[in-house]
Amino acid sequence: MDMDLSLLQTRVIGCLIEKEKTTPDQYPLTLNSLTTACNQKSNRDPVMDLSDTDVQDVLDELNSKHLIREEGSFGSRVPKYKHRFCNTEFSQLQLSEQELAIICTLFLRGPQTPGELRSRTNRLCNFSDVHETEAVLQKMSERDEFPLVVRMPREPGKRESRYAHLFSGEVEAADPSEYSAVAVSSRISNDTIQALEERICELEKTVADLQARLAD
Repeated sequence: MDMDLSLLQTRVIGCLIEKEKTTPDQYPLTLNSLTTACNQKSNRDPVMDLSDTDVQDVLDELNSKHLIREEGSFGSRVPKYKHRFCNTEFSQLQLSEQELAIICTLFLRGPQTPGELRSRTNRLCNFSDVHETEAVLQKMSERDEFPLVVRMPREPGKRESRYAHLFSGEVEAADPSEYSAVAVSSRISNDTIQALEERICELEKTVADLQARLAD
């Protein structure tokens, strides 16, 4: 399911998804509201300066892909727009709340680390901790029919790798050796724990011997 979306197309879809969740009373969006959402200076990367004409051109492109729908509002001639990107009866793509929040945030802000995604999706869904975010990302990257995200190579000086969505073509994936490094770290950690447990047993035995002597 390679949609091959452009940067402007992902921006428009991301804004529609975001506003559907955060301001449902104002959704679907008018062209003017959607343009304002696309040009927000917060929660957007890169920041854009699109005109109504620019956004209308993108809507026409998305309509040809059957990814948006125009709706008339009762008592108003102003058309409004809603996405058909996922989770509709006509869409092949069905996402959980957490998966949709991650895709929306990647559409609006580009590649991000699990920690960034956890904090930046808090208006759209809930993650108990960053480990849950990582688990959802891993599941999304391993989908048999169509992986949704990919882990990118870690940038120099950075502790976490970033994830990117796969709706705009291929993205360079992370070196598999990074996973091996994580596995080695886990083994070392387990060995350390075992050594500490053995040391605790020895200390407990020593204390028991001392208590027995004191009792005598």
